[in-house]
Amino acid sequence: MIFTLGINHHSAPLAIRERVAFGGEKLPHALADLMRSQPVREVAILSTCNRTEIYCAAETPEMVIDWLSRYHQVARGELAPYLYTHDQPAAIRHAFRVASGLDSMVIGEPQILGQMKDAVRAAEQSGTLGAQLHKLFQRSFSVAKEVRSTTAIGANIVSMAAAAVHLAERIFESIEEQRIIFIGAGEMIELCAAHFCARQPKGVTIANRTLERGRGLAERYQGTAIRLDDLAEHLARHDIVVSCTAAPLPIIGLGMVERAVKVRRHRPMFMVDLAVPRDIEQEVGDLDDVFLYTVDDLAQVVESGLESRQAAVIEAEAIINHRVADFLGWLSARDTVPVIRSLRDSAERMRRHELEHAMKLLARGEAPEKVVEQLSQRLTNKFLHAPTQTLNLAEGGDRSALQLAASRLFHLHPGD
Repeated sequence: MIFTLGINHHSAPLAIRERVAFGGEKLPHALADLMRSQPVREVAILSTCNRTEIYCAAETPEMVIDWLSRYHQVARGELAPYLYTHDQPAAIRHAFRVASGLDSMVIGEPQILGQMKDAVRAAEQSGTLGAQLHKLFQRSFSVAKEVRSTTAIGANIVSMAAAAVHLAERIFESIEEQRIIFIGAGEMIELCAAHFCARQPKGVTIANRTLERGRGLAERYQGTAIRLDDLAEHLARHDIVVSCTAAPLPIIGLGMVERAVKVRRHRPMFMVDLAVPRDIEQEVGDLDDVFLYTVDDLAQVVESGLESRQAAVIEAEAIINHRVADFLGWLSARDTVPVIRSLRDSAERMRRHELEHAMKLLARGEAPEKVVEQLSQRLTNKFLHAPTQTLNLAEGGDRSALQLAASRLFHLHPGD
């Protein structure tokens, strides 16, 4: 049975989401720990700024919920009001909707597909992805491609990065006159850099733990790179701060920002924290002259574009419903595989036995025509002996059911 359980921006506030997030470096350990400590056959973990979800093949999700609570040291009772659990077929539909961007804060946004592929890659490398989840995710990617290519779900999309630019332009008359510092160098920062730098800001700085990676991104926008450890001494020079790292604790504290504001002589500072857990301490938002926005705040900006995409959403849901039925058919077919394999093995043993018998007859000089005729008769009798005997011994309703099954299995038309 395939299960999905987790929390997302629909079910839980940021304060809860950040407590159960998995940083990229934690995923291999978490996957191994879950497989080792719980009766789970397959598992993958998707953790983004908007969701933490566990996809697993198991008998029940209850033990996995206990593990999630224990791993993050969050009481189950505290987590329970925000947690959702899906089993088949809802779990399959949920995976397809997530991959297609229908469950995102920004309907139709494409970044979630890449994040889902990263989650699958991590599970593959950790050896926790089996046949069922592998097929589920491959179908999810296929469905996402179909939705994006046959509907207008991605048309005129308002991304989180574009929303951040929109908010910044409410604070400053022109971004061209502002200096921007991007903290981190991951995919979300790259997207934000592309959107902000399209406005040709006065200066661009990339702060990253790995200076070499920061330089690579900075060179694209004629900016400079600094080490994250040097952030405090550079912060005051920047008007716009966009942060998205995988740090487990805030990297920008209240004191650091207070000192920067003082140096800036209270010129406004616009800050966007796209990280989960948060990179910027929540109290920073209470400072005068600081405008701090989180991923949940950006939702109010992107919500305005939702209505225009509703028609595309209806089309996408129809596609997903159809593909869910296909996948359920594949799962059902897997249940018959052991029986089919056993049937073929039995037939193969009969074939080999009769072939050996026929070869002995030919070696003794028997006429080939006679041997072939006997071989075909003996094979036919052996293949049909067990089903014929079962039909003859059956009674009442069992006989009727077996007769119907035999007619369907062998495409028989009694009475013709």
